[in-house]
Amino acid sequence: MIELAGATVTAYTGTGHGGQQEILTILHPVTCTLVEQRVAVIGANGSGKSTLARLVNGLVLPSAGTVTVNGLDTLTHGAAVRRQVGFVFTDPDAQLVMPTAVEDIGLSLHRLDLSAAERDERARAALARFGLGDRAEVPVHALSGGQKQLLALAGVLATEPAVLVCDEPTTLLDLRWRSTVDTLLEGLDQQVLLVTHDLEAAARADRVLVVDEARVVFDGDPRQGVATYRDLMAVHR
Repeated sequence: MIELAGATVTAYTGTGHGGQQEILTILHPVTCTLVEQRVAVIGANGSGKSTLARLVNGLVLPSAGTVTVNGLDTLTHGAAVRRQVGFVFTDPDAQLVMPTAVEDIGLSLHRLDLSAAERDERARAALARFGLGDRAEVPVHALSGGQKQLLALAGVLATEPAVLVCDEPTTLLDLRWRSTVDTLLEGLDQQVLLVTHDLEAAARADRVLVVDEARVVFDGDPRQGVATYRDLMAVHR
């Protein structure tokens, strides 16, 4: 369960006239409790939706208010929250750091109390689960964009988080790989918070948040949320 209580994100932008510090609000106060299995967050680029997503695993800390995951506060229990919350970035190259696929997943498993043999076994099982079993020893840079995103997901899910946050995981993928990743995410046991521009995927969620100009302007039924977003984009043209 994800709970945000007046969660606000601000940043200092410099000193204005009279020596006063100028503050930019990146995300206005958000209060909601997310218990649904699939929650989608949609909004224009720069609207604040990625900031909202990063609050959930402590990549961004609230300037005011609180964010808790299964009762753990991101501000005071950051490490424990990150053990509960997996995070997948838009660009898999931002999180794939080891030479081969099996080594990359093995690195994710280092924080668990496993022997080297157990890590290798679990890493290979994770690769097989996502259809990458025959790519275990392949250099990461030789994988396709879709395979890299599957590898990034496999590495995060191998640690068995309770919550998975995905920040536009299909934006860089072609239609085939987008469908593959969407289907995978929809079949997970974890609670998934999905930031996406894919409105069809958003409409299939259990709940949708629409973020516009650093505010959550809609929270509720997915199809109504998608319609609200379309209306906003028509106004902003």
